[in-house]
Amino acid sequence: MSESAVEARRLVKRFGEKTVVDGIDLRVPRGGCFGLLGPNGAGKTTTIRMILGHSPPNAGELTVLGEPMPVAGRRVRARIGVVPQEDNLDPDFTVMENLRVYASYFPHLDREPLEPFLMSLLDFVALADRAGERIQSLSGGMRRRLVIARALVNDPEMLILDEPTTGLDPQIRHLIWARLRELRNRGTTVLLTTHYMEEAERLCDRLAIIDHGRILAEDSPRRLVAAEVESNVIEVRIGPGVSPPVELVRHARLEVVDGVWHCHTDDPREVLEVLRNSPDLEYLHRPANLEDVFLRLTGRELRD
Repeated sequence: MSESAVEARRLVKRFGEKTVVDGIDLRVPRGGCFGLLGPNGAGKTTTIRMILGHSPPNAGELTVLGEPMPVAGRRVRARIGVVPQEDNLDPDFTVMENLRVYASYFPHLDREPLEPFLMSLLDFVALADRAGERIQSLSGGMRRRLVIARALVNDPEMLILDEPTTGLDPQIRHLIWARLRELRNRGTTVLLTTHYMEEAERLCDRLAIIDHGRILAEDSPRRLVAAEVESNVIEVRIGPGVSPPVELVRHARLEVVDGVWHCHTDDPREVLEVLRNSPDLEYLHRPANLEDVFLRLTGRELRD
């Protein structure tokens, strides 16, 4: 069995004259959580579609779970669970009926009796007491958890989640994180796209940052932070028309964004001393994080 759940070499996808994925090399190890991060339009969703066999590449090689893609697309999809960006549950069915109907798409599964297994999935996502309810009665967080349960019906070797916690409150997000850690600990490969850098830092063993169809950096979250940015960030709130003291520029890499000075430095002592002598300035001192890396590599301009 291949040690990689996904292996891509020089993978290219074009739509007309526009190159959306531009010769990427990507290896997703089995059994961990791998993050694919990037701004809107970076090429993440197109890459996922190629991994699922929904969109054939224009060039390069791609294997998923040891099978060549897209030739083996149907076989591979039977071994994968998918949580799409948008919930696509059937509103005419109850919670349990949604799982039961989805399970019927996998006749090769030996799940007899089926009901206890499906109930165990609902229990896993804390929805066992909602089994008989209609989809319309569920909150957004409940629907998201049901989509995750549905993605586990075929006992997948790999689970692909496309922005699984967007728009959810912190309590639901933490519950989903806990369940994803459980799956990872059981040996399920998790491939995650997210715009939440905290989510990626907490869940991912390794991740790649992609923009304009190219991979800009790949490593564990901690090593990316250590390699790409200074270790300390001091954010200083300022009023309009105020210029930063020369000492700040001397001792830190300075970015001015929307009325905040972002002072990046490996040794914060000099910067903090300057700020202590400026009592009219409010500041926050924090360790650098994955969001700092993301913005350093992809820029701060808005993406549609």
